[in-house]
Formats: sequence, structure tokens, C-alpha cells
Amino acid sequence: MPEFEQTLSAGTLISIAAGAVAVLLLLIIKFRVHAFVALILVSFLTALVTGIPTANIMTTLTNAFGSTLGGVALLVGLGAMLGRLLEVSGGAQALADDLVQRFGEQRAPMALGIASLFFGFPIFFDAGLVVMLPVMFTVARRLGGSLLLYGIPVATAFSCMHVFVPPHPGPVAASELLGADVGLLVMAGLIVAIPTWIIAGHFFGTWVGKRIFLPVPQNGSEETSSGEDVTLPSPALVVGLLLLPLILIFMNTGLDFARAQEWVNKDAGWFQLLRAIGSTPIALLISVLVAAVVLGPMRGRDPIKVERIVDSALGPVCSVILITGAGGMFGGVLRASGIGGALSSALADIGMPVFVAGFLVATALRVAQGSATVALITAAGLIQPAIQAAGYQGIELAAIVIAVASGSVMLSHVNDSGFWLVGRFFDMDIKTTFKTWTVMQTLVGLVGFAISGLIFSLA
Repeated sequence: MPEFEQTLSAGTLISIAAGAVAVLLLLIIKFRVHAFVALILVSFLTALVTGIPTANIMTTLTNAFGSTLGGVALLVGLGAMLGRLLEVSGGAQALADDLVQRFGEQRAPMALGIASLFFGFPIFFDAGLVVMLPVMFTVARRLGGSLLLYGIPVATAFSCMHVFVPPHPGPVAASELLGADVGLLVMAGLIVAIPTWIIAGHFFGTWVGKRIFLPVPQNGSEETSSGEDVTLPSPALVVGLLLLPLILIFMNTGLDFARAQEWVNKDAGWFQLLRAIGSTPIALLISVLVAAVVLGPMRGRDPIKVERIVDSALGPVCSVILITGAGGMFGGVLRASGIGGALSSALADIGMPVFVAGFLVATALRVAQGSATVALITAAGLIQPAIQAAGYQGIELAAIVIAVASGSVMLSHVNDSGFWLVGRFFDMDIKTTFKTWTVMQTLVGLVGFAISGLIFSLA
């Protein structure tokens, strides 16, 4: 694509960017236009207004869309398949029951939360919450007390994993846009997610559960993840399946570190093979294949039903994948038009660190339009030129991704689907949902930002 020279001033470009974001939010919130359609439309209009040659607009849009999907679609699709296999097999219930037995009834909320942290690695927030509901309701009825004692740790665990740790779409897309290593991001994400859960999930859940009594809903508590007469997997098997992709991804990161230290020959055939096996898509592919076998025929399930289970995982995530690609398209237009560079210069002029700017931009987008994924991807696209200009690498990039992700969960309210999902499942009114869910999400954002800042400063 021929280079084009931007003639508009930095102030004009930043004004266009602000107008583009405003139009995007107006389309999604006011006119209820689907985020995928709105992002494409705003990307096209932004390209026109900023003066990108008409002949280059479609190439700019499709190249940015395709490059984003190249890194996101495989991870999200395979992660959804693995999560669905574990969900339908009854693995969540087996793991949670075992943890409650091991930890004891007094520590049941902690046990449920830890199970949700494990299970939240491959499963999206809403699916994981649905899977854990029958277990959570059963434990709450048996042990008594407010449902919040059990529900907040579970919801927080899934939220932390969904927002901070790949292969969930938000961190994956942001890592692609900012060039962060996925293996390092997994490690940094876990370092942030666990203490964040302890503060926002365990401690806050205990505190609010003692102050707000919420009875267990009477409807929908007897649902199960599968009605088939099959052997349930053991907790150890579930943990093994969850750890398998992590081990392979960490192996890849370790090999990359060894190469950087010149401990190994990067051109060796064995090194290249292990690097390929440890790449995130192949690691997830291997995990899906192993899970399909050990949770399928080895548990008495018909292979045809296993195929249907895997296929059913893709439908719900198609929208997420396409929105992610469209968000990358919008970011590509911002870069190609020079808006990203102008924003980078403006941030440098006012002295705001790009680390803080990413958090604040993501927070503003989250409050305005509700979707954490859209907020994270859009904010990452806006700060990408500043990140590239600063030359951040390695763990610094991972910390920046987590900082932006922290902003994307701040101050959840009525325009967030998670607000209504949790409120409905827990049978809470809006006021109680604000006091519980909104406060918890804000704690997740603040604690995550603080810990990522510590990691960034020590890198």
C-alpha cells in the first residue's frame, strides 16, 4: 500500500479520534447498533475524515482486521472448545466438591473461589458462572448464610481470569496489538489475578456477605451441566487438563529465555519443534485433543456427542471473535491515519505516562459503553503507537496490557451485560447489585492496576 503523508494537525487528529469514539458509543448505546457493525462503520468514516486515500481504505481495514484475527481467533476458538468439554463433563462440580471436602465447611467460600480460578482459565465468565451456580447454591443451602459469601468469591475468580489471563479474548487481543509475549502475559496475569481475587473476592466477599443477607434463589438451582449417564472426571484429571496448556506455554517462554541467554542454538531442529509445540494455539489444540479423548470415549461418551459438544462451543464465541477483529480494525485506522502518533505526542507533552493513560482511557470507555473487551481493545489500539515509540519489551509490555485490562473492568453499571447477568442469577435488585457487583469490579480494577504498576516499576 503506498505511503500517505498526513497533513492534518495533531489537535485536529485528536479531535477526530474523540469524535470517532463518541460516535461509536452513541451507535452502540443510543441506537443499539451491534458493536461489530458499529466498529466497522466508525473505522470506515474515520479513515475517510482523516484523509486516508480512498483507494487504500479497504486495504487498511482488511489488513488490520485480518492481522488481529490471526492471533485471536485460534486462541479464543480452541479455548472455548476446551472450556465446553470441561463444562459438559461435570469437571467443575467434581473439582469444587473435592475442594470443599478438603478445605472444610468453614472455608467453603475459599474452596469455591479456588475452583473457579482453576476453571476460569479456559472458560469465559458467563459460562463459568453458569456451571458453578448449582454447586454454589447447593453449598450455600447446606451451610447457610448469605449467598454473597459464596457468590462474590466465585464471580470475582471468573472475572479476574477473564480479564487478566489469556486465552480470554481481551488480553489476547491487547497482547497482539501491543506486541506482548503471551507466555509472559499468562505468568504476569496469574501474578495479578490471584492477589486481586484474595482482596476483591475473598476478603470483600466475606465482608459484604456479613452485612447484606441474600437468600439462595429457589429457581434454577438444580440445573446440571450434563444429563448423560457417564463417569464424572476426577478432580485430579480436571486440574491436569487445566494445567496442560499452561505447562506447554510456559515451556515456550522458557525456551525463548534460553535462546535470549544463548544457552541453546535457536536454529536446532529440536528447539524449533518444541517452540512450535509450546506456541499458544498448538498448546490449546493439544489440550483440546487430550480433553476430547479423556472426557469422551474414556468416560463412556459417544464420539458423535463429543463432536457436537465441541461444535456447540464455537457459536457463542463467534460474536466475540468478530468484535475483537473489528476493534483491531479501528486501531489499525487510528495508526494508519496518524491519530495514534498524535495521541502519543499529546501524552508526552502533558507528561502523563502511557501506563496511566492506558488505564484511564480504558476506564472511560468501560464506563461509557459497558463492554470490557471493547474498552480493552480500543484503548490498546489508541496507545499502541506510544508503546512502540517507547520501545517497551518483555514483562513491561505484559504489565501495560494488565494495566489497560484493569481499566476495562472499572465501575461496571447498567450498560454492562455482566451487571445484569449476576444480578439476575443472584436474584438481586439494582441497588444491591451496585453495592456488590459494581464495588467488586472496581476493586478488581484498582488492585489489578496497583499490582501491574509494581510489576512495571520492577521490570
